[in-house]
Amino acid sequence: MPAVPQRQACHGLYLLIGRLTIRYQAPPTAEETAALALPALGWILEDERRAQRFLDLTGLTPDTLRAALAEESTHRAVIDFLCSHEPDLVAAAGAIGVKPEQFLRAGGQEHM
Repeated sequence: MPAVPQRQACHGLYLLIGRLTIRYQAPPTAEETAALALPALGWILEDERRAQRFLDLTGLTPDTLRAALAEESTHRAVIDFLCSHEPDLVAAAGAIGVKPEQFLRAGGQEHM
């Protein structure tokens, strides 16, 4: 029996089961990232030590943070801050009612 090319084998499997087993998830939009980052920022700022660590690591000051709240770079800084420290990631996700994976996806780290 001749070997079936890989592409045909995959296509045949799709036809056999009628659905794909791996779904593509588009990266979150800027609006989705903001909707995740802003409540998370509120959580970060609730604790003085955590807030100071965020400011120290990002190089922001309270004034520059206030001025940059609507900027995508600030939203990304919040996501990166949480993704770099798993205890904060898990706690923030729980506090705002989302899965930690949503932060990882927003930060482009869903496969880590």
